[in-house]
Amino acid sequence: MIHLGIDLGGTKTELIALDGAGREHLRRRVPTPAGDYPATLDAVAALVREAEAELGAADTVGIGTPGALSRATGRLKNSNSVCLNGRPVLEDLQRRLGRPLRMANDANCFALSEATDGAAAGKGVVFGVIVGTGTGGGIVVHGRVLVGANAIAGEWGHNPLPWPGDTERPGPVCYCGKSGCIETFLSGPGMVRDHQRYAGTTLEPEVIVRRADAGERDCEATLGRYEDRLARALAHVINIVDPDAIVLGGGMSNIGRLYDNVPALWDRYVFSDRVDTPLLAPRHGDSSGVRGAAWLWNG
Repeated sequence: MIHLGIDLGGTKTELIALDGAGREHLRRRVPTPAGDYPATLDAVAALVREAEAELGAADTVGIGTPGALSRATGRLKNSNSVCLNGRPVLEDLQRRLGRPLRMANDANCFALSEATDGAAAGKGVVFGVIVGTGTGGGIVVHGRVLVGANAIAGEWGHNPLPWPGDTERPGPVCYCGKSGCIETFLSGPGMVRDHQRYAGTTLEPEVIVRRADAGERDCEATLGRYEDRLARALAHVINIVDPDAIVLGGGMSNIGRLYDNVPALWDRYVFSDRVDTPLLAPRHGDSSGVRGAAWLWNG
């Protein structure tokens, strides 16, 4: 069987073809037409048709998107690719391709990938976290994505940062209209903003990490604040979901020290005598989203 997965991103659209054992047979990537809804649909449809022309008819096609399909309208909502919001993306693509498709939020696809044959393979309940330009999350329960009554299960980034200190209130203003969201602290831009506030200089996260490793005090302090905030935010998830594993994805997941330092901090915030939940690096890295889209028909 051949399963096609598509990761529909704001700047790029990627396709992967996997067989039932997870072996990759094809990968293609094209630019996503900026702000052009019909052209975006055409780009996705062309990728599928070209893959099928090369490999033969695919058995299933799954699509990961920013945002989520509204339970009320069937249209996309909460997407940072704003030309997709309010549009019947799934319905329009099914009409173009003349076949049933499955569609899920890109964070859900990431979590499904890592739970299926990634870092958390074999775990019953997996929380997948994306910390990059923004933040996102997805929950997989025994191999199936938990979507939720409102299609927002796992969306931890737009909850307030737990147990905030006086200097963290009310917190930065978020694009969602509220202040102090987890995303404003734990995204890459959030770290940049936090460092500028305390150190007075504007540095990208990878530079902050490199300089912290070299002993620069201001950068070490920024990373320390980041780690404690991530520990608090994930402790909230553990207190509610109690997952068997948490997997980090996105650009911030490349900070290697997080995997030791954050679990060492979250014990003080989790309502348990001990915490056995592992914090894991992704096995498939940047490929997890598109691989998870291919697995959407599993189960």
